[in-house]
Amino acid sequence: MTKVSRRNILKGGAAFAAGSTLGAPMIWAQNIKDVTLRQFGTGVSNLNDVANKVKEDLGFTLEMTALDSDSVTQRAATQPNSFDIADIEYWICKKVWPTGNLQAMDTSKIKNYDKIVGIFRDGKLTPTSTIAQGTAPHTVGFVEGPGGKEFVDNESGWMTLIPTIYNADTLGIRPDLIGRPISNWSELLNPEFKGKASILDISSIGIMDMAMVVESMGEYKYPDKGNMTKEEIDLTIGIFTEAKKNGQFRAFWKSFDESVNLMASGEVVIQSMWSPAITAVKSKGVPCVYQPLEEGYRSWGGGIGLSAALTGLERDAAYEYINWYLDGWVGGYLMRQGYYSAVPETSKDYMSENEWGYWFEGKKATDVITSPTGDALAQAGETRDGGSFEERMGAVACWNAVMDENQYMVRKWNEFIAA
Repeated sequence: MTKVSRRNILKGGAAFAAGSTLGAPMIWAQNIKDVTLRQFGTGVSNLNDVANKVKEDLGFTLEMTALDSDSVTQRAATQPNSFDIADIEYWICKKVWPTGNLQAMDTSKIKNYDKIVGIFRDGKLTPTSTIAQGTAPHTVGFVEGPGGKEFVDNESGWMTLIPTIYNADTLGIRPDLIGRPISNWSELLNPEFKGKASILDISSIGIMDMAMVVESMGEYKYPDKGNMTKEEIDLTIGIFTEAKKNGQFRAFWKSFDESVNLMASGEVVIQSMWSPAITAVKSKGVPCVYQPLEEGYRSWGGGIGLSAALTGLERDAAYEYINWYLDGWVGGYLMRQGYYSAVPETSKDYMSENEWGYWFEGKKATDVITSPTGDALAQAGETRDGGSFEERMGAVACWNAVMDENQYMVRKWNEFIAA
């Protein structure tokens, strides 16, 4: 029997017609339509358009559930039979991997593995890059083998997550309501914005924003923002608790939509924010800037993890999905929201020269820049906040992190929110 790749069969069965007899691959192609994979993750990347495109291109059904980061962590760690695919962030992986609920993935099955950016492989954007503080993705990206429980510091061929999406995060501002330049993280606690500031209520991320502010204020220099001592946690949260009691914060948000509404309404003029939330505010015709700051960015990365219970046809379909994900269509979709793809070069095929120049290269737009849904985000002549991919990802000061003192930090965080 002629050997037929599953990929070719999925791409229309042309290879099958070239003389193979009925066998496993054909049965696989017929059965794939019956497969349903259950995926969950944050609203950042659990998008209906992606599920619809999977059905169209690969033939199987992807059921998506979007949750906030804390709920994602809890589900991945405690409900292993409730999902097939976990679309999670790398700091979450640090909490979930020890539970044994995910299986290591064979990188030899990942078609574009060698095109994945260095951030996820050896931690370096360029050979001379300095690796930022916090839970850098490559530090929790590999294990020694199929049953590996410990993370290893080399490209072992077995990944915990296949990277998909990442960004350099900063503060979002309303320039029309602020009326002056903002260039430091410390502005979040500037009394000028009393009652009009906000920070996100996800402890592992929020504590990193706090640390950026504390350093910017000149209050303290952390040996490692991503792994604070109890004393450092007390200091950090203490500064913010005092600001909270003085009425600095209008609200604390957990979901994407909350952050958009706070900013679009003008109730908040400066806050922790995510790139597509800026996009969503702009699409309402409201001025909003993802402000580059002197101290750099707080970064995050996400990837696709597979349930330890996933086997057989369903697991094969999941690998097909991952390869499809890195082939470029999803990357182009995500890049048009301001995120980055783990394999940028394949995304280029699904973006116009104008889009690629604006989003990736930091060039001036030559025409209107639109979101994936068609809303105008920038006009000809405008450049992206923060510039090019290299400029933005090259200025990452820390990654979202899980600390050794995580339980203590979470307790102190909850006290801060309740204060």
